[in-house]
Amino acid sequence: MAKIAIIGGTGLTNMPGLTVKYREMVKTIYGAPSCPLIHGELNGTEVTFLARHGRRHTIPPHMVNYRANLMALHEVGATHIIALAAVGGIADDCLDKTIVIPDQIIDYTYGRAHTFHGDKHDKFDHIDFTEPYSASVRGCLLKAGQSAGVPHLTEGVYGATQGPRLETAAEITRMERDGCTIVGMTGMPEASLARELGIEYGCCAMVVNRAPGKAATGIDFRDIEQNVHDSIDAVRKILAEAMVAGFES
Repeated sequence: MAKIAIIGGTGLTNMPGLTVKYREMVKTIYGAPSCPLIHGELNGTEVTFLARHGRRHTIPPHMVNYRANLMALHEVGATHIIALAAVGGIADDCLDKTIVIPDQIIDYTYGRAHTFHGDKHDKFDHIDFTEPYSASVRGCLLKAGQSAGVPHLTEGVYGATQGPRLETAAEITRMERDGCTIVGMTGMPEASLARELGIEYGCCAMVVNRAPGKAATGIDFRDIEQNVHDSIDAVRKILAEAMVAGFES
């Protein structure tokens, strides 16, 4: 039976519809996760929620302890993860407030502890990362979006950058040539760490701004904050339906 975890990002640390039962700080060999895990129910389905950037949103993307986060979820038995992310839109159809269920990812990050294999293990294993997102979780999210009547893009290429600064226009141009359609700062190594642990992992991304160089005007962080606020309801509807849709093996 699937045990679902939700990793939240910007604007989603207090998720509507989440009934909290208890909080638990899980210690791992990689340190502490971003904050205590929240165990509860989302529309009648048991879930574990983790705020990626901490309870007060104080941990920048490059300093998130991704290994501790994923290991903590693994140790409480999570089998499926829905990762929520606020991203910038690169492709022409990735406009503000667009929901994207990406199917591919390109990693531009550096210096992050990106694997469980190394000094704490006697051996290492390769993983097949051809399809970085779980077909099971993607299928659930796509079905949920359709059932909820929420317009969404059924595929996309997530370009994961280092942060915390936003990208230059030239960097976005390069990423577009590489095939990226959205850009964010937390997609890696979160996805590959989940794969190493055998956890099914998928992403529901909300576009909160046009990527640098893609808008007629510059980046307005007040607009980003408003777009996050305006997109939360759509994400909540998808998550509610995802609890009903379930995961196919």
